[in-house]
Amino acid sequence: MSGTGSIVEVGAPSARSRALAVLRVRSRATALGLLPAALAVVLLSARMTGRLAGDPWPVVTLVVCVVAVLVLLVGGAFAAVVLRASPAVTPTVPLPETAAPDLYRLVRDLADRMDVPAPSAIALTPDCDSWLEDRTHAAHRRGGISGGRESQPGAAPVLVIGSPFLWWMRVAELRAVLAPVVAGTGPSAHPDIADARGFVRGLDAAVDVGSRPGLGWIGRPARLLLRLCQADAAEMERGVAAAASDRAQGVDYGLRIVAQEQVGLAYAGWDRLLTRVALPAWRMGRWPAHLDAGVVSALTELSRRDRLAEGFTSRLGERPACDLLERPGVVDEAASLLAARLFHGGPAEAGPDWSPVDWAAYPEEVVDRKWRAEAARLHAALDALAVPAGQGPTLDRVLGYLADADAVGEGAAAEALAGLLSGDLAREERSAGATGAGVARGADAVPLFPLQPPRSGRDLLADHVTAMVCAAAVDSADAAPGLDWLDGPVLLVGGERRADLAPRVLSLVEEGDAEPLRDWLAGLGVRPEKPVRLV
Repeated sequence: MSGTGSIVEVGAPSARSRALAVLRVRSRATALGLLPAALAVVLLSARMTGRLAGDPWPVVTLVVCVVAVLVLLVGGAFAAVVLRASPAVTPTVPLPETAAPDLYRLVRDLADRMDVPAPSAIALTPDCDSWLEDRTHAAHRRGGISGGRESQPGAAPVLVIGSPFLWWMRVAELRAVLAPVVAGTGPSAHPDIADARGFVRGLDAAVDVGSRPGLGWIGRPARLLLRLCQADAAEMERGVAAAASDRAQGVDYGLRIVAQEQVGLAYAGWDRLLTRVALPAWRMGRWPAHLDAGVVSALTELSRRDRLAEGFTSRLGERPACDLLERPGVVDEAASLLAARLFHGGPAEAGPDWSPVDWAAYPEEVVDRKWRAEAARLHAALDALAVPAGQGPTLDRVLGYLADADAVGEGAAAEALAGLLSGDLAREERSAGATGAGVARGADAVPLFPLQPPRSGRDLLADHVTAMVCAAAVDSADAAPGLDWLDGPVLLVGGERRADLAPRVLSLVEEGDAEPLRDWLAGLGVRPEKPVRLV
C-alpha cells in the first residue's frame, strides 16, 4: 500500500469489494428513482412518433409523466439531504501542531515508515480509545465544526487519541499503539472506500434529519438503504482494519503486545476514576481539572492492589507520552472539561456554578460538601415524615427512626425514607436537566455517554446514612474527608482510611439494627447527639 491509496495488504481486496457492494446499493437506488422518468421518456417518444396513438395511451402517458416528476422531486430532495446533511463528529479537544510538535513528528514518522498518508491533524478524546475520523464533509465547514486543513476536500482523516494514553503510556508504547491506527489512512485514501464511507455517513445523517418533525419521509428510505448496505459496510471496515494491522506488523510489533496490556489497564483505571472520583464532583457542580494526571495515580494504586498489574509501575521511570505536549496542564484541563460534558452533560465552559477543582482541594471542596449536602437531604426527608427534630440535625435522629421498628413496622421506616430520598433526588436531577434542556442533536446532545447507573432506594438511603455518619465523625471526632483514587470519597481517621463502615450502615438500613453502628461510633468517639453542620 502506498500513500496514493493503492491496496495490496491482506484484507484490503475484501474491503474494496465490500465498498463496491455498498456503492451498488446506491446505484440501484438511483436507478430505481430514474426508472419512472425513463419510462416517461419512452412513452413520450412513442407518442411523438405515432406508435402509441389512440386510447388509453394519452392518459397513461400523462399519469406516468406526473409520477416521474414526483419521483424525481422526492428523489432529488432525498439525495440533497444525504449529500448535505452533516455527519456526526465526536467532540474532541483540537491539538494544533504548535501545541504538540513532537507528537506530530512521531505520527508523521509512523506514516513514513508504513508508506501511508499522514493524518491531517490530531485531536484528543477523554476516553481510552483511538481512531481516524473524516472531517472533510462540506457541512462541517459550513457549520464551523472544522475549519483547518483537515476539512479541505481530499484531506487525510484526523487522528483522535485517547487523552489517558498520553499520561499513562510511555512514548514507545504510544507509538506502538498508534501504528495500526495511523496505517488506516492508506485504505481511507482509496476512492471506492472513501466514497462508500461517505455514502453510509450521509445515510446515517439523513436518518437523524428524518427524526425531526415533518421530515419522517426522509428517515424511512434512509433506514432502508442503511439496512441494505449494513453488512457490507461492516465487512468493509473489518477489511480496512485487517489491512491496517497487516501494514503495521513491521512497526514495534513486539512492544505493541505489551502496550495492549497497558490499554486494558488504562481503561480499568479510567473507568474507576470517572465513576468513583469525577462523578461525585460533577454532581456537586465542580469538575476535576486534571483527570489525566489523576489517572496515573489511579493506575499506580490499581497496580499496587492488583497482583495482575504488578511490575507495570516500573515503566514510570521512562519518558511519558505527555512530554510530547508543549503545555500538558492546559491540554489536561481542556480534556477534563470535555469529559464532564460528554459523561455528565456539564456546560461547555467553566462558570460560577461550574468551576474546576484541584486534587489537593478535592477532599474539602467535594467530599465534605457532598456528605453535608446528603445529610441535609436526609434530614429534609425526615422532616417530611414528621420525625421529631429533637436537638436538630443529629445522627441520633436518624438512628432512632430507622431502628424503631415498633413505631413504624419492620422495614417500613427504611422503605418510606428511601422512597422520599429517591423522589427528592429525581426532582433535583430533572430541575438541573431542565436548565440546560434544548433540541441539540448528534454531537451536541450531551451527555453522550452518561455514567450515572440506576440506584435503588435502599442504595440511596445507605449512601445518605453513610454521609451523615461521616459528617458527624468530622464534626465530633478526629476524622477528615479524604480521596481514594479508585474508590472516591473516603473517611480518614488519624490519617488512615476506615473501610469498615459500610457493613454497619447496611445492618441499620436493611435490618434496623443500630447496635453495630453505635459500637463503631463509640469506638471513634463520635457523639451521635451532637448536631451536624449542614450546607
